[in-house]
Amino acid sequence: MERDASATQWRDLLDWAWLPTLAILMSGVLLQSMNSLLLTTVLPSIAAELGGAGMLSLPATAYVGASIVAASGAGLLTTRYGVRDTLCVGVVIFGLGALVCSFAASMEWVVGGRLVQGFGGGLEVGAAYTAVRAIFPPRLWPRVIALMATSWTISVFAGPLIGGLFARAGQWRGALIVTVVLSAILAVAAGLVLPANRSAERSGGTRLPAGRIGLICLAITAMSSASLVQAASAKAGLILVAVAALALMLRFDREASVRLLPRDAFSFRTQTGIGLWLVLLLCIAFSPLHIYLPIFLQRLRGFDPLEAGFMVASGSLAWTIASVLVSGLTGPWPKRLLLSGPVLMAGGLIALGLLLQSPAPSYALIPAVVLLGIGIGQAWPFVGPTIMNGAKPGDEAAAASAVPTIQQTGLALGAALAGVVANASGFASAVSEAEIGNAAFWVPACFAIAAGLAWLASVRLYRQPCARVGSGGGS
Repeated sequence: MERDASATQWRDLLDWAWLPTLAILMSGVLLQSMNSLLLTTVLPSIAAELGGAGMLSLPATAYVGASIVAASGAGLLTTRYGVRDTLCVGVVIFGLGALVCSFAASMEWVVGGRLVQGFGGGLEVGAAYTAVRAIFPPRLWPRVIALMATSWTISVFAGPLIGGLFARAGQWRGALIVTVVLSAILAVAAGLVLPANRSAERSGGTRLPAGRIGLICLAITAMSSASLVQAASAKAGLILVAVAALALMLRFDREASVRLLPRDAFSFRTQTGIGLWLVLLLCIAFSPLHIYLPIFLQRLRGFDPLEAGFMVASGSLAWTIASVLVSGLTGPWPKRLLLSGPVLMAGGLIALGLLLQSPAPSYALIPAVVLLGIGIGQAWPFVGPTIMNGAKPGDEAAAASAVPTIQQTGLALGAALAGVVANASGFASAVSEAEIGNAAFWVPACFAIAAGLAWLASVRLYRQPCARVGSGGGS
């Protein structure tokens, strides 16, 4: 395996110039990832107490949908108000959303609380990605992104452990109160550590593009609604509305003077455009793991909340470990890993679909979940730098903030589509094990298609002339 002769060492990140900032960024990722796995663990308990099994995908969809809206404007807000202020406000809103969820009396209130959380989370992660580009030198980008991903290492144990213990005790609300407390601590720490942005850019007259953000909201709402309606024609119509709204948003954004996305977003002819396709499709393929696997494991395999939470967490842990192990690779390896990652994801999804409804022992599911995590993990450290390296002059900030925006778009579309597939497979009204098993096959199997499309995008990226894939550029 090749490594650059002047390759960045991990110890380079211990420089006090950016170590405190790195700690805050990692803590922000840790808070969100821990909360995600915590909620994944307690969601079956929430559905059992409050009802709403047919709405199981909506808390995730509401969260990532609001995250898209917030992350879309995060680049503009950090330019105007600075990274510190934007990140702190995001963390506070995130904690308030968790507080709403902890007092929920119905699944609708949980969805509303997750909507608030998503808005705060989108601001926080958007500011974090902008901080990577603004504070760290390009040679450190892959390492910083990989280290931010390592926060999952802690969260994959802390999230299911906290959620599982509270769910076992029948006190799932207490798990969400933990998130409220941690959010308050992080907001105070970030305010003390992060530097204020006092550049001239802050006082500019930049305005948020409300129309384009509204189209994003329309697309997410339409796609989410498609999982709730019964008629096939209504489902198809709502999906078409979502696609049309996203297409209009892209068209208007390209013509705007201040853009949310790079000018060549989703172009099949540029490195940045193809890279954004890869982000979208990888996240769509990964999204069903956290939403439906825990309840499938509990209802088909007899897992308790703690066991199901740790099974799901093994996929996230595999993502983290793979990202760390490959982040320093150079030469031909980034392209090879981008090509093979989607193939591994497709294999893991197909294996899950076959094994969940089979008489195979439960431990046979672990390699399938791990394979899914390795697939996205080995590609992820190189996708962000690839997008930023290919940015055209004037699009650098938009390219950096586009990564979390499109990541959340993929998760939102994936969550909504997972709900469509699950409910179309009879999950919402399922009573027998055979009916649940039918949904347990079709949900992961259908998302193997997204992994296949991600492979096609990586092939297209591999064929780009003079593409700078996977490194941070100059030193």
